[in-house]
Amino acid sequence: MITGLDHVALVVRDLGAAVDGYRRLLGVSPEWEAADGGARHAWFQFPNMALDVISPAGEGAFGDRMRAHLDNHGEGIWALAFTAAELEVFAGLMARRGVGATAPSLTRSTRADGAKRYWQSSTLTAADTGGLQILLIAPPRDGPFPLSPRTGEGAIRALDHVVVQSPSAQAALSLYGAKLGLDLRLDRTFVERGHRLLFFKAGEAVIEIGAPLVDVAGADRFGGLAWRVADPHAARARIAAAGFDVSEVRSGRKPGTHVFTVRDAPAGVPTILLSAEEG
Repeated sequence: MITGLDHVALVVRDLGAAVDGYRRLLGVSPEWEAADGGARHAWFQFPNMALDVISPAGEGAFGDRMRAHLDNHGEGIWALAFTAAELEVFAGLMARRGVGATAPSLTRSTRADGAKRYWQSSTLTAADTGGLQILLIAPPRDGPFPLSPRTGEGAIRALDHVVVQSPSAQAALSLYGAKLGLDLRLDRTFVERGHRLLFFKAGEAVIEIGAPLVDVAGADRFGGLAWRVADPHAARARIAAAGFDVSEVRSGRKPGTHVFTVRDAPAGVPTILLSAEEG
């Protein structure tokens, strides 16, 4: 079964620039920077998930995949990765539920000092996931990765949710609910906007699906990321001082919440920051 959101993977052309941008935006530094398979990556670890920022570097199959993605789609979110207990068993269950999955295999990441990190993963067939790259990751064999160190006050606390835009609410319910087994916590319909929102719980994070009221043709696409902060006004001031273009703080969709937008987040990822409900 899926126990949480393991990480969100971004692909970028300039890893150094993206890491500097996310360090300033998030208020933390990556806890692991390494390379393998023709790609380099930086791992920002939070209590409920990680942000993995990847760029091609040198020769290798994985780096070639990243180059192809950049050529075809540009920078941005590349994949969602869910933590799956008993990965081999769950990958087999996916096949029985009509979602193709590769056999679990070991991925290696090698730091400049020679230290290595391994994880086991399976890739779901994009044709069965609305066209999105979705990975299943076994829990780390040596226990949870260390949290990213803070660079100062007002750091991001955790990821609140990932946004996915889908042309079909029914297909999203089938994939994320019936097949992946995520808990549908909320289903909201906005008749005046012709829009429907589905909220699936994945551990301590949420996958928010936006869809039209009437299904249309097309593929799913990644939207953006929403991060939690303790004090949105202080976070806005810190991020603005770091050189980002930010909106004013406004009332959120949920009563008692406040939110602001970062208009120029690294890799062009739509980004909002929000507070928890009051009271």
